[in-house]
Amino acid sequence: MSRPLMLYGGKRMTPTEAIEYIHSRLTFGIHPGMERIRALCSALGNPQDELRFIHVAGTNGKGSTSTMISCMLSAAGYRTGLFTSPYVTDFRERMQIDGEMITPEELASVVERVKSACDELDKRGIVATEFETLTAAAFLWYKERECDVVVLEVGLGGLLDSTNIIKTPLVSVITSISMDHTAILGNTIAEIAAQKCGIIKPRGVTVMYPEQSADARRVIEETAQREKNRLAVPDMTACRVVDETIRGTDIVYGSLNLRIPFAGDHMIKNALTAVTAVRECGLDVRGEAIEQGIKNAVMPARMELIGDKIILDGGHNEGCASALKAFLERFTSGRRVAVCALMGDKDCDKYLRLTAPLFEKMYLTAPDNPRSMNPEALSELANKYCADCTPVSDPTEACRMAINDIKQNGGTLVACGSFYLAGEVRGYLSENKNI
Repeated sequence: MSRPLMLYGGKRMTPTEAIEYIHSRLTFGIHPGMERIRALCSALGNPQDELRFIHVAGTNGKGSTSTMISCMLSAAGYRTGLFTSPYVTDFRERMQIDGEMITPEELASVVERVKSACDELDKRGIVATEFETLTAAAFLWYKERECDVVVLEVGLGGLLDSTNIIKTPLVSVITSISMDHTAILGNTIAEIAAQKCGIIKPRGVTVMYPEQSADARRVIEETAQREKNRLAVPDMTACRVVDETIRGTDIVYGSLNLRIPFAGDHMIKNALTAVTAVRECGLDVRGEAIEQGIKNAVMPARMELIGDKIILDGGHNEGCASALKAFLERFTSGRRVAVCALMGDKDCDKYLRLTAPLFEKMYLTAPDNPRSMNPEALSELANKYCADCTPVSDPTEACRMAINDIKQNGGTLVACGSFYLAGEVRGYLSENKNI
């Protein structure tokens, strides 16, 4: 066994220091490109080359699709890694095996070794970003834990994302594509789709979300054909909805009886995209494992029902807003009160145009993030679509005020617009769910 690295004044790196170190790399910004991750992984012995992957890209639904895929593979007996983002309450959510987060001690150990490699690369002017550092640490952990397969969610885009260092995966999955991160990925759906399709590699298999715009579908189909990929799409005509409530949906899909523990039409499509990916990956996954895996899936802050009257959703772009609007119109009625926060670099007006008219009252707030839009400015913007808007600087206080409003006047509380907001208030909302 190699001798442990001695850092931080002669002491081993602690879990807290590991997370702080990863976040410290954010100083170097977001710079799409493959040169740094190639150098970093090479310094670590290219652990990714010893792993099998299902690679997932898209604008919306990546997290839920990735989670359901990993749950089905785990249920089939495969040791399954899951690399996903963002996290909601615990940084370690981003790295899991069979539903269990990486332990604090394991996180410190792998980051310690990645830091040593980064230190050497820094001297050569090769400075890995935060996400690149995290990706390399995840590869190292999955390899050392001898994962049978890893479900790998893209961080941003696809073509130049650090996860795209892998070789041809078992399956490349393209989830729903809509407008987001336009400053980096492009100003049209076709341009964004081209970036997402960068994960499609030669002679592989591509699975596509069944409801894409014409431009996105064209780019996906052309890329799959060019890279000599078999393209598989869920057959929605084989799907029959048996029952749907705010707590989930029961469907029959061919010979499968699926209990999807998430509500909404988009979640049916995400689930069937996940099922198609598992069926196309070449691993032995029987129907029972598919059914059990879907049923076992858990996703915080994705239209999450807390108690009976609180909904928590971290989605932040136009596609997420459309899905939330459809969800609320389908499954809630009467008064709705929102606690909402948005990042200033998002298209806040589009999000609010779709969602704000659904609410009788909105509390606009800002989580502890430098990108957060100022509550006063956000309240002024929301007031174009909702007559009663109140800016509140502290998210917990905004939730307290909204809960008191629901207690006095009835209705449903919806906390929405940001995973950063969700992470800050989820605990408080859970403690006060009986309203």
